[in-house]
Amino acid sequence: MIIGWLKGEVLSTGADNVLINVNGVGYVALAGPGLLAKLAPGKEAELHIETRVTENSITMFAFESDEARAWFVRLTDVPGVGGKVALAVLDVLKPGELMDAVALGDAASITRAKGVGKKMAERIVGELAGKAPPMGRFGTLPGVAHAGEKKPEAAPASGARSEAVSALVNLGYQQTDAARAVAAAAQTVDAENVSALIKGALKELSA
Repeated sequence: MIIGWLKGEVLSTGADNVLINVNGVGYVALAGPGLLAKLAPGKEAELHIETRVTENSITMFAFESDEARAWFVRLTDVPGVGGKVALAVLDVLKPGELMDAVALGDAASITRAKGVGKKMAERIVGELAGKAPPMGRFGTLPGVAHAGEKKPEAAPASGARSEAVSALVNLGYQQTDAARAVAAAAQTVDAENVSALIKGALKELSA
């Protein structure tokens, strides 16, 4: 059985992992500093999990949203990018920001991640350019319930961008061109408004 989601009490957090109690069973999952900072011992949390099974180990990676988990999977498909590097990238770039960086060929933004140099960042951009955004596993399942806070609604992240890109591809534009145009439009219009993104992107494409 592969674990994809956990809900329970946070028992403790370490430098790169969280221990969460789910019905009396303690699960350890690796997580980025950004997520770990939002988790507090004694508080309930919901974590989206990517489980990796090898001949010698079973490792779980925790995320605040299923979209982030999906981008983690996409990143680890890039040659030379392991789980810890992918976590580092997603710790400095939200899914929408990563999508824009890839579309605009902005490898410099990716080098902000710990352990990611120029060559690896360029490889990530090169490998992911022109590919449709990854699909989440659970759609609109909520993200993490943070320490003492109300559970947040699912963040739109790159959802609007993905819809805009898909619409442009359906109009006959190439995936790479559509993604680049939407990323550029997101800098000047409401990045959560699909219609505004499409209009802005069409202006970019006709310029």
